[in-house]
Amino acid sequence: MDSREMARVFKILSVDARVRIVTLLKERSMCVNALAKQLDMSPAAVSQHLRVLRDGGVVLDCKNGNFVHYSINPETLDSWKSMTSMLLECDAVPACCRMRGVDSCGN
Repeated sequence: MDSREMARVFKILSVDARVRIVTLLKERSMCVNALAKQLDMSPAAVSQHLRVLRDGGVVLDCKNGNFVHYSINPETLDSWKSMTSMLLECDAVPACCRMRGVDSCGN
């Protein structure tokens, strides 16, 4: 995954409401009105956030009668988890420690 794709992922998750939506949808699928009630937001605002999450592949939508239910796309979350782990893991000794001639800064 290139740096632009990583930045896109973080941009999608940079809004508190979207993170809260993802958290709720990890528990169970929900429709817009149920999410709006849980989040104390208007259905229109929730719909806008769901559009961004759907366009990013984070959520899937499924029409059920007159309602659209949204659920998490586990493949996307697994991919993002791997990507962020690779980005955020650090095995290197910080430069300040190397300058002092130590192998780690824990001591």
